[in-house]
Amino acid sequence: MNDIQAEEFKNIILNSIDDVFILDVREELEFHTFNIGGQNIPLGKIQKLLEDEDLELPEDKAVIVVCQRGLRSKTAKTLLENFGFRNVRNLEGGLLKLQRIL
Repeated sequence: MNDIQAEEFKNIILNSIDDVFILDVREELEFHTFNIGGQNIPLGKIQKLLEDEDLELPEDKAVIVVCQRGLRSKTAKTLLENFGFRNVRNLEGGLLKLQRIL
């Protein structure tokens, strides 16, 4: 699935946040410093959760993966797709880009 731009994501946050699932793959400290909600699972833990089949994501919502700059979230998106998840989008430019337009 295509990545999502900050402007489109901003509109989702403001208008239809219940239609998406936000997966924040930053470390806990980063998440607690600034976040937009969602579930925090650091990138380093995602691979193991996927291998152990312990990662549950909603099938009825788009999963938007976020991080600071969009690099870790891009990696997480690829991992998720490799394990069969199809409705996954990466926030291009990450939360830094989103913060500039909020």
